[in-house]
Amino acid sequence: MNDDVDSTLNRMLRGAIRDIPDFPRPGIIFKDITPVLLDATLFRRTTQAMAAPFAAEAITHVVGIESRGFILGAPVAQHLSAAFVPVRKPGKLPARVERVDYALEYGLDALEVHHDAIGAGDRVLIVDDVLATGGTARAACDVVERLGGLVLGCSFLMTLSFLPGVQALSAQRVTSLVEY
Repeated sequence: MNDDVDSTLNRMLRGAIRDIPDFPRPGIIFKDITPVLLDATLFRRTTQAMAAPFAAEAITHVVGIESRGFILGAPVAQHLSAAFVPVRKPGKLPARVERVDYALEYGLDALEVHHDAIGAGDRVLIVDDVLATGGTARAACDVVERLGGLVLGCSFLMTLSFLPGVQALSAQRVTSLVEY
C-alpha cells in the first residue's frame, strides 16, 4: 500500500473511531470501533490493510482475540487465505483447550484455545482491535508458541502508545493502522 492510501485510511479511521468517556468505568476513554464496522467499505479497507504487511509471510493461521479480535481477525484470515482461530476467555470453548494465565494491572486473567487448533510449524498472525498494555496479546503469543506455532507478527487496528503494549511485544513484529 502506498503512503497516500495509508494516510487516507488513517484519516478515515481517526474520523470514524469515536471516544466514549467513562466506559467501562470512570476515567477510561473507550475507543469505539463500531462506526468502522458500520461502513462496509471502510471495514473492508481496514482488514485489507491489517493483512497487507503479512501477505508475503505465508501465514497459515490468524488468531483473533475475544471479542473484537474475532470481528477483525476473520476477514484478515480470509484476505490471507488462512485458517481462523478464536482465542477466548475461559469456559467458552467446547473441546479440550490449552490455557494460559496472565497478569493484569488488577489481578489475573486467562485465555484458552482449542488444543488442536494450532500445531508445530504453523505460521501465525495475532489480530486484535487495540494494543494497550500488551498483556492479552502477549498471552495469545505464549499460548500459540506453547502449541508449537510460530508467531510471525501481531496486527492491530490501533495502538495506545502511552501504554506499554509495544514493549510487552518487543520480540514480535507489531503493526497498527492508527496510533493514539
